[in-house]
Amino acid sequence: MTRTVTVGLDGSSESRAAAEWAAREAQVLGLPLKLVHVWEPAPAPMAQAPLLGAETHQHWAERIPREAAEGVRLRHPGLEVATEQLSGHPADMLADAARDAELLVLGSRGLSGIGGFMVGSVALSAVAHAERPVVLVRAGEQAADEHERDPAGIPSAATPFRPVVLGLDIESPDEELIAFAFAAAARRSTSLRVVHAWNPPPYYAYGLSVDLELHGELARREATTLAEVLRPWHKKFPDVEVTEESSYGSPGNHLVDASREASLVVVGRRIRRAALGAHIGPVTHAVLHHSTAPVAVVPHN
Repeated sequence: MTRTVTVGLDGSSESRAAAEWAAREAQVLGLPLKLVHVWEPAPAPMAQAPLLGAETHQHWAERIPREAAEGVRLRHPGLEVATEQLSGHPADMLADAARDAELLVLGSRGLSGIGGFMVGSVALSAVAHAERPVVLVRAGEQAADEHERDPAGIPSAATPFRPVVLGLDIESPDEELIAFAFAAAARRSTSLRVVHAWNPPPYYAYGLSVDLELHGELARREATTLAEVLRPWHKKFPDVEVTEESSYGSPGNHLVDASREASLVVVGRRIRRAALGAHIGPVTHAVLHHSTAPVAVVPHN
């Protein structure tokens, strides 16, 4: 069965931005686009209200994917677009919809004046439970935002893509995560900026500020390990220019800083099927809330 690029729609400006991003990505991938709207039946008291009856609610819910699909087909001729109407709890339905998808794309509200996302509970739950990559796109995201400015300093979708940024933990590097980031950079004909942040082991911390030689030794060790992890990927993707950054400090802060010049930020999430349920790590959580570029969360074992 052919996978799709699947978008969760709710009629909001952020979900419309997500649909446009997903349409562009589907065209590059050569895959169909599926627009999914989850209709959560109205509670009984609301359903019985004269102006907000169940039939009225369902009618408006069905218009969302239909009208979105019509607009996407006009703006992206040749793209195969399908719609699907689901009923149930949105987060659960979207996580289920991701199973047959190449990507699940969701929207998040932009934080005016601050930059970044305000990630709602539905999106966070879908990210935490989906076992396929999930991309979050800010409201107002435009194609030109992912590209370098033109020589006059004006945003343009005709210029080269900005780099793809990968956040990588070299203690447990996952091949699915690395492959996703390299493939995303290759599709965009752009470079890959690999960001790794490190902190000294607790027993080194005391007195580190005055031991510059030890600090330098740790920095060289981390940079060497990062290069070793990435070496085979240079051979698999010889056309992708790679910048390796191994820096002291918080990985979340470094990735958020890098997002300002990125077309896409790629981070990982470890799949956990324990009794305590799914989990989004602190680094991924920070990036989701503060990145100024779309964020792809790649689940891995």
